[in-house]
Amino acid sequence: MSINMKQLLLSATAALALAGCTVGPNHVRPAAPQAAGGAFIGANNPAFTLAEPAAGWWRLYRDPVLDELVEEALQRNTDLRVAIANLSRARALLRETRAGRLPQVGVEAGTTYSRVPESQVPAGADRDSWSFDAGLNVSYEVDLFGRVTRSIEAGRADLAAEEAARDTARVMVAAETTRAYADAAAAAQRLDVAERSLALIERTRDLTTRMAQAGRGSGLDVARVTSLAEQQRASLSPLRAERDGALFRLAALTGRAPAALSPAAGARRTSLHLDQPIPVGDGARLLARRPDIREAERRLAASTARIGVATADLYPRITLGGEAGATGPSLGGLFTGGPLRWLLGSLISWSFTDQETVRARIRAAEATSEADLARFDGAVLNALRETETALSAYRNEIDRHSALTAARDAAARAAELERLRLRAGRSDSLAVLDAERTLAATQAAVADSDARLVSNQIDLFRALGGGW
Repeated sequence: MSINMKQLLLSATAALALAGCTVGPNHVRPAAPQAAGGAFIGANNPAFTLAEPAAGWWRLYRDPVLDELVEEALQRNTDLRVAIANLSRARALLRETRAGRLPQVGVEAGTTYSRVPESQVPAGADRDSWSFDAGLNVSYEVDLFGRVTRSIEAGRADLAAEEAARDTARVMVAAETTRAYADAAAAAQRLDVAERSLALIERTRDLTTRMAQAGRGSGLDVARVTSLAEQQRASLSPLRAERDGALFRLAALTGRAPAALSPAAGARRTSLHLDQPIPVGDGARLLARRPDIREAERRLAASTARIGVATADLYPRITLGGEAGATGPSLGGLFTGGPLRWLLGSLISWSFTDQETVRARIRAAEATSEADLARFDGAVLNALRETETALSAYRNEIDRHSALTAARDAAARAAELERLRLRAGRSDSLAVLDAERTLAATQAAVADSDARLVSNQIDLFRALGGGW
């Protein structure tokens, strides 16, 4: 190829590059429903404030042991380690994609040895000959229609999506670690309540037994109160198992075997308690804060960019290349005396006869983007649903807890009065038994409501997307 032809080819290629464009749609973040940006329906309650939720919300419980457990879980949890590994993988894939913008450089070297028959060798010539060859080649794809640009755009979106997935995992780990710790403490509290109820019933049984022995009661009275005592005793084992299960779950969340969990993790005997209203913010800040929404939006951005990657295959792909090298009879004389060769050129590849296949890939990419758009809309609606549900559950459990507390206090007064009446001979054991049964039931209900309150708080904090 002559110099003029080379110049012409390079000029034409440059003109094409300047005239090129990035094909495919540009990503635009979808708009959230207009009604989603205002105050929450259930936030109009003294139990909530409109302040921005704290990132480290578990610290509101003011429990140093819980703080240490959550921090440990955020360092050691296996699900979180998986999310971090996926993030590292996405970062490496993006570096690989970005390399498509760089020239590709290769080095080639080879050697050949030949020996001709003696009958064909001229007088004084050597039968054996060596040939050494070395060269450098460079190629560069002209991103004429944005295939590489869109690939990088998709890779960046994938990386951001994995970052959001990691943050989602952090939210889950913080919430479930707090829940496991709270469940263990609540089970311990319910166990203590059940043991105190058992002690009261046993006191009544002892009193009933003494009265029967003194002729002021019957064996039936003793049997009834003994049956109630054994029923109460039977409730202790499930509570112990529940507490152990919560501690074993806590060990797994913090990346430890059950035997390696710190004894401090199971030392608390009362439910967690908040002494302030919960800051919940509003819908607009929720949608900006929830990492699962950010992940869904970035997945959509990646699939939108891949429509452009597929569309670029409709057009020619141009690669500029060059090569330089030398051939010589020895390594030492390879670049000193051997013939030097060089080559400049361009390559145009275009599968214009396979347009239907390319268009099918474009349609598939568009369908993937449509599905990701639906997932984004679903993530937004799900975030609002979870938050409103958690607000309602917590608000109504507060009312239930207040009513149960009043019922427990009344039952305690009734049981004490019946015991006094029994001692004075103005009541029978059946009335006392009924009062003791009611008191035990209401005490258990209040302890269960304490646990529900904490669980609802954790559900609300998780729905609000705090923890990352």
